[in-house]
Parts: sequence; structure tokens; C-alpha cells
Amino acid sequence: MIALRGPSTPYDLKRAVGHSVGYFWHFPHAQLYSEPDRLADLGLLELSVEDSGRRRKTYSLTAPGRDAVRAWLAAPTNEHFQMRDIAELKLFFNEVGDPGNVATLAAEQMAQHRERIAVYEGMVERFGTQPSAEPRMITLELGLEMEHAALRFWRALADGDLDGLRAAREHRYDRSE
Repeated sequence: MIALRGPSTPYDLKRAVGHSVGYFWHFPHAQLYSEPDRLADLGLLELSVEDSGRRRKTYSLTAPGRDAVRAWLAAPTNEHFQMRDIAELKLFFNEVGDPGNVATLAAEQMAQHRERIAVYEGMVERFGTQPSAEPRMITLELGLEMEHAALRFWRALADGDLDGLRAAREHRYDRSE
């Protein structure tokens, strides 16, 4: 985040994460206060502290830090994406609960995915034509695809049409190969 934003305080990082990667990469915000010190100790960030007042800490990327970020970006990613979806976990255990819970869960999930789609589409409207935002819009497109896929699933479940969902998926992939 510091490579994108430039010198930042932990609070700056918290705000930036909340408006960007926080939509898809969740971690304890306390890390934004502890991790920069660790990276500074490794020489990847430079730390400056205000002489008076609140004595805010500001971190800047060092040349070795930039090299480390670039090496990480270039390294292969062999891990499959991780998803921790409480709704999916509840769906897995649904047979233990009340049969009506699945319909309620589906309705809640459809609302949540529609809301997130609206947020993402709002971002596209606000930032989509800005050249500086173009590289990050790719991530937003992936987010929109995932949200639409989840919405299609929950809608099919609510409508009792998982067979239709499967048929549409098979048709989509038959045509794309």
C-alpha cells in the first residue's frame, strides 16, 4: 500500500485499505500498526517520527522494499484463492437447522451481493475513466464477476432452480472452449 500511496501513517494505511483491498483481503487492522515496524526493522520501510505533538510515525518505502514488492509481484502464485464465507458454511450445515433457514439465508445473501455490486458499480462510475485508476479497475472487474456469480447462485437456490444454474454454466463453458 505504501508503494502505491507513498509515505503513510498506520492510520493512512487503515483508511486506504478500507477503500481498496479491504473489500477482498481481510486481516486484523492491528497489523497495520505492528507490521510497518517489523518491515522497518528489516530495512524495507524507513520510519520517521514527528518530533513533537502526537509523534506520528510515517513510513516510506526503501529501495530494498521496492525490490521486495516487485519480487513478490513477479513470483508465481501457486495457491488457490481462499474464501471464508460464513453463508457457505451455514449452507453446508443446513440439514441440522430449520428447513426455512436456507430460504432466509438465500434472501439475505441476495441482498448483500446486490448491495456490494452497487458499491462496485459506483466505484466504476467514479473512477473508471481516470487513467491513474485503470490498473486497479482490473481487480474491481474480478470483484464484480465474483459478486454476480454469487448472486446467480443464491437466486437459483431461492428459486429452486439449481438445475437451471448448472445448465447455464455448462452452456457458457461449452461455448467458450
